[in-house]
Amino acid sequence: MIEVVDLYKNFNGYEVLRGINLKVEEGQTLALIGGSGKGKSVLLKHIIGLVKPDRGRILIDNQDISKLRGKALKRLKERCGIVFQGGALFDSLTVFENIAFPIREKTKMKASQIQDTVFRELARVGLSGAENKYPAEISGGMKKRVALARCLVMNPEIVLFDEPTTGLDPLISKAIHKLIRDCQKSLNYTAIIVTHEIPEIFSLVDRVAMLFNGKILAMGTPEEIQASKDPVVHQFIHGELEGPISIE
Repeated sequence: MIEVVDLYKNFNGYEVLRGINLKVEEGQTLALIGGSGKGKSVLLKHIIGLVKPDRGRILIDNQDISKLRGKALKRLKERCGIVFQGGALFDSLTVFENIAFPIREKTKMKASQIQDTVFRELARVGLSGAENKYPAEISGGMKKRVALARCLVMNPEIVLFDEPTTGLDPLISKAIHKLIRDCQKSLNYTAIIVTHEIPEIFSLVDRVAMLFNGKILAMGTPEEIQASKDPVVHQFIHGELEGPISIE
């Protein structure tokens, strides 16, 4: 479903991505791990078409997203959804209106259908009854649920999660992780999760890729990554990067 081939990106003379190669099969969930500020979010933005590469290809279902324009690019983007780190909710809109927003923007669905669809997604994420609240009136964990519901309301085939549990306490983080896993199992979308939640994330995903020095240093099943003999991988997943190996 997703294939990144020899991807390069430079910002102000700093090469953030230095030949990324990555593949995610249809229906799989991949965890993308690595140090802070090392390009994980930049890679997500390339995959969804928000950033153009300097060199390389991003294939979505065998279509090179970097070469599409106009309606063809719009159609491909509509197959994807993203859950941003902060949720990116509209403060002036209620929970209902936030979730309904993409439907109203992109479809001609009748008001009664919009209501049914939004209430379905509210139930899916465990927020039935919260539709009239504003973002300022709900907790951080509830905001993450609203953001997920707003993403899923358009039935995306691909969902990208940019650190979906940042700022949450461990118990709420586990609940959000379980919700993401349950939604993926029921809807069978292809997912990439950028996260620092290690080792918790390993129980939720099919494969793990570690980004290091602008390249994919290691990729495999959670079990393979945890058993890796590579010193950088080992130190990172065990929280030991204070040692002699530089992250630059």
